[in-house]
Amino acid sequence: MWDALGVEVPIVQAPMAGVSSPALAAAVSNAGGLGSIGIGATDAAGARAAIAELRSRTDRAFNVNLFVHGPAKADPARETAWLEWLSPVFAEFGAEPPKALRTIYKSFADDEEMLAMLVQTKPRVVSFHFGVPSLDAIAALKRAGATLLATATSLDEARKIEAAGIDAIVAQGIEAGGHRGVFDLSVPDDGLGTIALTRLLVQNTKLPIIAAGGIMDGAGVAAVLSLGASAAQLGTAFIACPETAADEAYRAALTGPGAYHTRLTSLISGRPARALANRFTKLHESVADRLPPDYPIAYDAGKALHFAAKGKGEYGFGAQWAGQGAPLARAIPAAELVATLVRELNAAPSGPARSR
Repeated sequence: MWDALGVEVPIVQAPMAGVSSPALAAAVSNAGGLGSIGIGATDAAGARAAIAELRSRTDRAFNVNLFVHGPAKADPARETAWLEWLSPVFAEFGAEPPKALRTIYKSFADDEEMLAMLVQTKPRVVSFHFGVPSLDAIAALKRAGATLLATATSLDEARKIEAAGIDAIVAQGIEAGGHRGVFDLSVPDDGLGTIALTRLLVQNTKLPIIAAGGIMDGAGVAAVLSLGASAAQLGTAFIACPETAADEAYRAALTGPGAYHTRLTSLISGRPARALANRFTKLHESVADRLPPDYPIAYDAGKALHFAAKGKGEYGFGAQWAGQGAPLARAIPAAELVATLVRELNAAPSGPARSR
């Protein structure tokens, strides 16, 4: 699969929505890996512009990632109660919460314009998070020449991905930063780690497995390859690279004490996601049994709070997604990081250079 895409090293840069950028993805792809951009939080026009910019920077394969979550269920009473709970925090920054909350972006499952744009622009790799799209959408993307990836957090999800005709599975361990890729929030999440999940999927599916979660250096890449993975996906490892869209506060937090205490939280967006410990994650101490609105409705409140706080110089309410390996992040250019990862991979006891 990788040879056909022209990918030279088994390194995939995670498509971190809001952080990954065309410049980052191009740098990774040009260095021999598979760069990625997240387009799930934008519309078809915004995605088209991002793809065009990326293509202006590289002629190599890259990945575009989409969110395939179920429809958000509006619940005015629950949303009002959530805003009332957050109201004192808004007041701390001289602001009021929104009067009402919106569904701030579509699921790919309901976005025909996005599908049409992808069929027309023909990115060589398309990936899915939170589920898989319809068989018709999958067939259309395959006819357009796309190789398809989808995230699984369990063997059951991996089997659904395989049955849908997807080409490879991203095995997302509980260590990973950003949103958990669970398909159905009503089903208990076993929280499988990257090692256990990778082995389960290698042994019980026929698809290539891309291991993700807590991988920060070449030794980690070597470890998952030794488990049978075809490649490793790294996200947090790239956040500090100068090509990302992370702001200075996010970069500073990545080197601060919160990096050692990442937390899974649903407070920011309405779905579980791993973030650096900050002012937002600390709200868990007072949330009690309150439930946030559905994803991505809750994100409307989270973004408004971050905007209000940032205006007063407080950056601890940002969505500072990061995995458990955050303290190992390196602030070097993406191409240099890929080259470093390859050197470390080859030097690892189980790396390619040692196995020849």
